[in-house]
Parts: sequence; C-alpha cells; structure tokens
Amino acid sequence: MQAISELPGFDENRPEVDLRHDGVTVRMLKIAEDYAGMTRGHVELARRISAAARKLGFSADPSAVQSLLVIPGATDRAKVMPFWRAVLGYEPRRDSPAEDLVDPHGRAVPFWFEQMKEPRADGGGAIHIAIWVPYEQAEARIAAGLAAGGRMVRDQFAPSWWTLADAAGNEADIATTKGRD
Repeated sequence: MQAISELPGFDENRPEVDLRHDGVTVRMLKIAEDYAGMTRGHVELARRISAAARKLGFSADPSAVQSLLVIPGATDRAKVMPFWRAVLGYEPRRDSPAEDLVDPHGRAVPFWFEQMKEPRADGGGAIHIAIWVPYEQAEARIAAGLAAGGRMVRDQFAPSWWTLADAAGNEADIATTKGRD
C-alpha cells in the first residue's frame, strides 16, 4: 500500500485498493458530470502500480482483470428504477440519477438502465451486461462464451466491444479500452 500511495498520480486519480489474503486489486473510476469511466491518468497510474508491484516481487494476472456493468432494458425507467433501488440498496448516481444506480459504498456492480422505445421484438432477454477486460484477454473470453453455447450478436464495434448472447437472448458485451478516445 505504501508503494502505491507514493506513486505520481495517486492523489489526483484516487485509486480504490482492495487488499485480500490472495492478492491486491486496484480499481480506478472517474465519475463527473459528463463522463464516467477510466481516464488516461488512470491507465498511466495502473502501469506505475504494476511496475512497483514487480519491483516488490509480485506479478500481475491480466486474466483476473475485469469490470462489470449491468444494463437492464426498460421502456419506462422511472417505473423500474425504484424497484431495483430498493432491492439492491443502491442510490441514484449523482451525475445521471434518471438512468444509473450505484452501490453507495462503491463496492458492487453499477446498474445503467437502457431506455427502450418498446419491448424487444426478438423475444430476447432484457439484461445486457458489459464486462470490461484487458484487450489481450478479450479473444479468450469471447471464445469461452461461444463454446458455452453463446452466439455472436455484434462485432462491428471491435476492438472496443463485441456483443454475445445466451440462449435466452440476454446479452454480454466483452469490452476493452482499445479503439476508444
């Protein structure tokens, strides 16, 4: 922890450090009025953290890196969000209270409610999960999903993300930072 806190960029990027018996996870996320996600500063600090860990004899496991976002679809978000807020114990996100719910403790998966004009015509499920992984891990995740009975729905946004679906039509994006500004 001391090595991380002494790195340039620590104070302005405000990483969350999860220390457990089997490893350390560092999470960084910016939530502002016009942006939610990782910044270039986060990526640079992550590289510094990895280098500091290597100097201390630790190795990174890129296959363990991921970030999740649950995306329920709703034709009327105002009607469904109170239910999810109640059952999850979540709060509206400050910068987007009409479409996002977040864990007030910052530990659990956020929910973004996708505004749908009408229910899905294809009869597919209404859940859409975004799974953020390092670009180098995306191909393996996609292959595993397809091998487990999934199907490719969209790949035109690759390498930023690929959308797969399960047998019921519920979708999962395998998302990376590659190809994004």
